[in-house]
Amino acid sequence: MINVLLVEDHQLYRMGLSMLLEKAEGINLTAEAADGADGIKKARETAPDVILMDIGLPNIDGIEATARIKEFLPDVKILIFTSRNTEQDIFESFKAGADGYIMKGATPEQTIAAIKAVYDGVGWIDPAIAKVVFSNLQRPAPNTSVSTITEKREKNSYGLTERELDVLALMVEGLSNPQIADRLVITRATAKAHVHSILQKLCAATRTQATVTAMKEGLV
Repeated sequence: MINVLLVEDHQLYRMGLSMLLEKAEGINLTAEAADGADGIKKARETAPDVILMDIGLPNIDGIEATARIKEFLPDVKILIFTSRNTEQDIFESFKAGADGYIMKGATPEQTIAAIKAVYDGVGWIDPAIAKVVFSNLQRPAPNTSVSTITEKREKNSYGLTERELDVLALMVEGLSNPQIADRLVITRATAKAHVHSILQKLCAATRTQATVTAMKEGLV
Protein backbone atom coordinates (compact mmCIF):
# COMPACT_ATOMS: atom_id res chain seq x y z
CA MET A 1 0.00 0.00 0.00
CA ILE A 2 1.36 3.41 -1.01
CA ASN A 3 0.63 6.12 1.54
CA VAL A 4 0.05 9.44 -0.22
CA LEU A 5 -0.08 13.00 1.06
CA LEU A 6 -1.96 15.43 -1.19
CA VAL A 7 -0.88 19.08 -1.15
CA GLU A 8 -3.17 21.21 -3.33
CA ASP A 9 -4.71 24.62 -2.62
CA HIS A 10 -7.46 24.52 -5.26
CA GLN A 11 -10.47 23.00 -3.51
CA LEU A 12 -12.08 21.44 -6.58
CA TYR A 13 -8.81 19.89 -7.73
CA ARG A 14 -8.18 18.61 -4.23
CA MET A 15 -11.64 17.07 -3.98
CA GLY A 16 -11.26 15.40 -7.36
CA LEU A 17 -7.83 14.05 -6.54
CA SER A 18 -9.02 12.82 -3.16
CA MET A 19 -11.76 10.80 -4.81
CA LEU A 20 -9.32 9.43 -7.38
CA LEU A 21 -6.75 8.40 -4.78
CA GLU A 22 -9.31 6.87 -2.44
CA LYS A 23 -10.60 4.65 -5.23
CA ALA A 24 -7.20 3.69 -6.63
CA GLU A 25 -5.99 0.17 -5.92
CA GLY A 26 -2.87 -0.01 -3.77
CA ILE A 27 -3.03 3.64 -2.68
CA ASN A 28 -3.98 5.06 0.70
CA LEU A 29 -4.65 8.80 1.02
CA THR A 30 -3.20 9.56 4.45
CA ALA A 31 -3.67 13.34 4.61
CA GLU A 32 -4.39 16.54 2.69
CA ALA A 33 -3.02 20.06 2.89
CA ALA A 34 -4.12 23.29 1.25
CA ASP A 35 -0.85 25.23 1.47
CA GLY A 36 2.88 24.66 1.58
CA ALA A 37 3.34 25.25 5.30
CA ASP A 38 0.60 22.77 6.19
CA GLY A 39 2.03 20.35 3.64
CA ILE A 40 5.37 20.39 5.42
CA LYS A 41 3.60 19.89 8.76
CA LYS A 42 1.51 16.97 7.46
CA ALA A 43 4.58 15.39 5.88
CA ARG A 44 6.37 15.49 9.22
CA GLU A 45 3.34 14.04 11.02
CA THR A 46 2.45 11.26 8.59
CA ALA A 47 5.77 10.39 6.86
CA PRO A 48 4.06 9.37 3.61
CA ASP A 49 5.60 7.30 0.84
CA VAL A 50 4.62 9.74 -1.90
CA ILE A 51 3.59 13.40 -1.85
CA LEU A 52 1.49 14.81 -4.68
CA MET A 53 2.61 18.43 -4.63
CA ASP A 54 1.24 21.49 -6.42
CA ILE A 55 3.68 24.36 -7.10
CA GLY A 56 1.47 27.44 -6.79
CA LEU A 57 0.69 27.11 -3.09
CA PRO A 58 -0.04 29.87 -0.54
CA ASN A 59 2.47 30.71 2.21
CA ILE A 60 5.24 28.44 0.91
CA ASP A 61 5.26 27.35 -2.73
CA GLY A 62 5.57 23.72 -3.75
CA ILE A 63 9.20 23.98 -4.82
CA GLU A 64 10.31 25.39 -1.47
CA ALA A 65 8.08 22.90 0.37
CA THR A 66 9.70 20.06 -1.58
CA ALA A 67 13.19 21.19 -0.60
CA ARG A 68 12.26 21.54 3.07
CA ILE A 69 10.50 18.17 3.23
CA LYS A 70 13.45 16.41 1.60
CA GLU A 71 15.65 17.71 4.42
CA PHE A 72 13.85 15.65 7.05
CA LEU A 73 12.33 12.95 4.82
CA PRO A 74 15.04 12.30 2.22
CA ASP A 75 13.50 9.03 1.07
CA VAL A 76 9.99 10.36 0.46
CA LYS A 77 9.01 10.52 -3.20
CA ILE A 78 7.59 13.86 -4.33
CA LEU A 79 5.55 14.10 -7.52
CA ILE A 80 4.96 17.65 -8.70
CA PHE A 81 1.36 18.04 -9.93
CA THR A 82 0.85 21.41 -11.58
CA SER A 83 -0.37 23.42 -14.55
CA ARG A 84 2.93 25.33 -14.72
CA ASN A 85 5.30 24.18 -17.44
CA THR A 86 8.00 26.84 -17.65
CA GLU A 87 11.62 25.78 -17.86
CA GLN A 88 12.38 27.51 -14.57
CA ASP A 89 9.59 25.74 -12.68
CA ILE A 90 10.54 22.35 -14.10
CA PHE A 91 14.25 22.49 -13.33
CA GLU A 92 13.84 24.27 -10.01
CA SER A 93 11.46 21.49 -8.95
CA PHE A 94 13.97 18.77 -9.78
CA LYS A 95 16.76 20.76 -8.16
CA ALA A 96 14.66 20.92 -4.99
CA GLY A 97 14.42 17.13 -4.98
CA ALA A 98 11.25 16.29 -6.91
CA ASP A 99 11.08 12.72 -8.21
CA GLY A 100 8.60 13.38 -10.99
CA TYR A 101 6.62 16.09 -12.74
CA ILE A 102 3.09 15.64 -14.08
CA MET A 103 0.69 18.18 -15.52
CA LYS A 104 -2.85 18.72 -14.26
CA GLY A 105 -4.14 17.84 -17.70
CA ALA A 106 -3.01 14.24 -17.23
CA THR A 107 -5.64 11.52 -17.21
CA PRO A 108 -6.54 9.77 -13.94
CA GLU A 109 -4.75 6.68 -15.23
CA GLN A 110 -1.58 8.66 -15.94
CA THR A 111 -1.70 10.27 -12.50
CA ILE A 112 -1.96 6.92 -10.73
CA ALA A 113 0.76 5.46 -12.96
CA ALA A 114 3.03 8.40 -12.11
CA ILE A 115 2.49 7.93 -8.38
CA LYS A 116 3.32 4.24 -8.62
CA ALA A 117 6.34 4.93 -10.83
CA VAL A 118 7.99 7.40 -8.45
CA TYR A 119 7.19 5.09 -5.53
CA ASP A 120 9.09 2.34 -7.37
CA GLY A 121 12.05 4.67 -7.84
CA VAL A 122 11.44 5.35 -11.52
CA GLY A 123 11.43 9.03 -12.43
CA TRP A 124 8.35 10.37 -14.20
CA ILE A 125 8.40 13.24 -16.68
CA ASP A 126 5.08 14.21 -18.21
CA PRO A 127 5.13 13.95 -22.02
CA ALA A 128 3.72 17.50 -22.10
CA ILE A 129 6.96 18.90 -20.65
CA ALA A 130 9.34 16.51 -22.35
CA LYS A 131 10.01 19.04 -25.12
CA VAL A 132 11.09 21.60 -22.52
CA VAL A 133 13.48 19.12 -20.93
CA PHE A 134 14.88 17.84 -24.21
CA SER A 135 15.37 21.37 -25.52
CA ASN A 136 18.25 21.59 -23.04
CA LEU A 137 20.13 18.78 -24.68
CA GLN A 138 23.50 19.90 -25.97
CA ARG A 139 23.44 18.06 -29.26
CA PRO A 140 26.67 17.72 -31.25
CA ALA A 141 26.93 19.69 -34.47
CA PRO A 142 26.15 17.73 -37.68
CA ASN A 143 29.81 17.69 -38.71
CA THR A 144 31.03 16.41 -35.34
CA SER A 145 32.98 13.20 -35.86
CA VAL A 146 32.25 9.95 -34.07
CA SER A 147 35.68 10.13 -32.45
CA THR A 148 34.88 13.61 -31.11
CA ILE A 149 31.59 12.39 -29.65
CA THR A 150 33.36 9.42 -28.08
CA GLU A 151 36.06 11.70 -26.67
CA LYS A 152 33.40 13.98 -25.20
CA ARG A 153 31.70 11.02 -23.53
CA GLU A 154 34.97 9.63 -22.19
CA LYS A 155 36.12 13.00 -20.85
CA ASN A 156 32.86 14.17 -19.32
CA SER A 157 33.48 16.30 -16.25
CA TYR A 158 31.56 13.90 -14.00
CA GLY A 159 33.94 11.03 -14.55
CA LEU A 160 31.29 8.61 -15.78
CA THR A 161 32.63 5.46 -17.40
CA GLU A 162 31.49 4.31 -20.84
CA ARG A 163 29.30 1.64 -19.24
CA GLU A 164 27.80 4.16 -16.84
CA LEU A 165 26.95 6.39 -19.80
CA ASP A 166 25.18 3.42 -21.38
CA VAL A 167 23.22 2.87 -18.17
CA LEU A 168 22.46 6.58 -17.89
CA ALA A 169 21.02 6.62 -21.41
CA LEU A 170 18.63 3.83 -20.44
CA MET A 171 17.71 5.67 -17.25
CA VAL A 172 16.74 8.64 -19.43
CA GLU A 173 14.49 6.28 -21.38
CA GLY A 174 12.76 5.47 -18.10
CA LEU A 175 13.96 1.90 -17.71
CA SER A 176 14.06 0.28 -14.28
CA ASN A 177 17.13 -1.55 -12.94
CA PRO A 178 15.85 -5.01 -14.04
CA GLN A 179 15.09 -3.64 -17.52
CA ILE A 180 18.54 -2.07 -17.74
CA ALA A 181 20.09 -5.37 -16.71
CA ASP A 182 18.17 -7.22 -19.42
CA ARG A 183 19.01 -4.64 -22.11
CA LEU A 184 22.75 -4.63 -21.33
CA VAL A 185 22.92 -8.34 -20.47
CA ILE A 186 24.28 -7.74 -16.99
CA THR A 187 23.08 -8.85 -13.57
CA ARG A 188 20.54 -6.80 -11.67
CA ALA A 189 23.07 -6.27 -8.90
CA THR A 190 25.52 -4.82 -11.42
CA ALA A 191 22.83 -2.55 -12.87
CA LYS A 192 21.95 -1.35 -9.38
CA ALA A 193 25.61 -0.67 -8.62
CA HIS A 194 26.00 1.34 -11.82
CA VAL A 195 22.91 3.42 -11.02
CA HIS A 196 24.18 4.08 -7.50
CA SER A 197 27.55 5.19 -8.86
CA ILE A 198 25.88 7.46 -11.43
CA LEU A 199 23.77 9.16 -8.76
CA GLN A 200 26.87 9.78 -6.66
CA LYS A 201 28.92 11.17 -9.54
CA LEU A 202 26.10 13.45 -10.70
CA CYS A 203 25.39 14.53 -7.10
CA ALA A 204 21.77 13.52 -7.70
CA ALA A 205 19.44 12.38 -4.94
CA THR A 206 17.02 10.70 -7.35
CA ARG A 207 16.99 9.00 -10.74
CA THR A 208 14.92 11.86 -12.10
CA GLN A 209 17.50 14.43 -11.02
CA ALA A 210 20.19 12.33 -12.69
CA THR A 211 18.10 12.18 -15.86
CA VAL A 212 17.60 15.92 -15.95
CA THR A 213 21.30 16.56 -15.34
CA ALA A 214 22.19 14.12 -18.10
CA MET A 215 19.99 15.91 -20.58
CA LYS A 216 21.02 19.42 -19.53
CA GLU A 217 24.73 18.53 -19.76
CA GLY A 218 24.38 16.64 -23.03
CA LEU A 219 25.62 13.36 -21.56
CA VAL A 220 23.09 11.30 -23.54
